[in-house]
Amino acid sequence: MELRHLRYFQAVAEDCNITRAAERLHIAQPPLSRQIRQLEDELGVALFERSRRGLRLTEAGRFFLEHSAQLTARLGALVEDTRRIGQSGRRWFGVGLVPSTLYGFIPELIRELRASRETMEVGLAELTTLQQVEALKAGRIDIGFGRIVIRDDAICQRVVMTESLSVALSPANPLSGRERLRVEDVAGEPFILYPARPRPSYADHITGLFRGAGYELDVVHEANELQTALGLVAAGMGVTLVPASAQRLRRDDVVHVPLAAPGFVSPVIMSHRADDESPFLKSTIEAALALAARGDGPGAG
Repeated sequence: MELRHLRYFQAVAEDCNITRAAERLHIAQPPLSRQIRQLEDELGVALFERSRRGLRLTEAGRFFLEHSAQLTARLGALVEDTRRIGQSGRRWFGVGLVPSTLYGFIPELIRELRASRETMEVGLAELTTLQQVEALKAGRIDIGFGRIVIRDDAICQRVVMTESLSVALSPANPLSGRERLRVEDVAGEPFILYPARPRPSYADHITGLFRGAGYELDVVHEANELQTALGLVAAGMGVTLVPASAQRLRRDDVVHVPLAAPGFVSPVIMSHRADDESPFLKSTIEAALALAARGDGPGAG
């Protein structure tokens, strides 16, 4: 599949008319029809229903139109951003992060980077720790902030801070009235695990902590996002364990109770390429360490 296939398909789908689409694309009608057929053959489904009255999108066609439009829009934004960076002479500096780190010092770090580095274009990418390592090695990002250790000689990792963990519960859960909870209290509850994929991830870190304490979790649902997990907690489906900084979400339908369990913590781990000696990366590392050392967020330590 090539980009022209998407462009041709979107043109035909706009008004379900091959003739008008061919005129707008400045190509002949037969080649355009062949391109659409090739796309359908590659996908293995019909995108249009064909009749004497004309064309009509199938359900698969409607789905493909919506998502291909999002793809081409992102591509257009990518092209514009690339031109802007190239024309301005600014350097691109990519930062990868797992969503839960956004409740700690990371937002302030991003503000500092964007405010004080006029020659840099700072971009953010939401990635698991494993994805960050892959993106670092491919050169798509320059630094990452995650929560698990990945063994790779090409990557340097460093724990910049350690957060305590709290139990997120529905207010209707009898345990929500406790001042603190023990591991055995949580292990007996229906558990919502996140992220579901890709693995290894924070989910494996949490299950590993419980196994190390001699417990197997009763996982009733695996969510991909922290927010989804908390929504399921609010619905009374179970409990989950979150870094203490997640309390900044301040949901009225979720109660956070500290977990009194030595060793049940979640680190924030900074990753970068082992051979990257750029001054900007060095100053970013220093800024991250300084902000993390302030320990002014909940659960910092």
